[in-house]
Amino acid sequence: MIRKLFIFIAALSFSYLSYGDEKLPDDVLSFTEKRDGCDHFRGEEPYDEGRRQSLEENMIELCTGTDAELSQLKEKYKNNASVTQVLSEYETNIEP
Repeated sequence: MIRKLFIFIAALSFSYLSYGDEKLPDDVLSFTEKRDGCDHFRGEEPYDEGRRQSLEENMIELCTGTDAELSQLKEKYKNNASVTQVLSEYETNIEP
């Protein structure tokens, strides 16, 4: 439940993310929503076994595939300075 609420709030807030007078491309928005959720859970402390398991499940759901997706988006938008700037904010190689 908390995960779904977080994802909804993140999706709502990032739907307004834009560069210049234009909205970010949908594939970039989709990536940023997923990756921001991933990064949120990666930064949480696993203070007990239940919490560790919950964090691990959320990270598997939200982080899996984002390394490759980030690389692909950087290549696709390499000539778009605004998108490149947004994507440069994300850490590379976060998946085990």
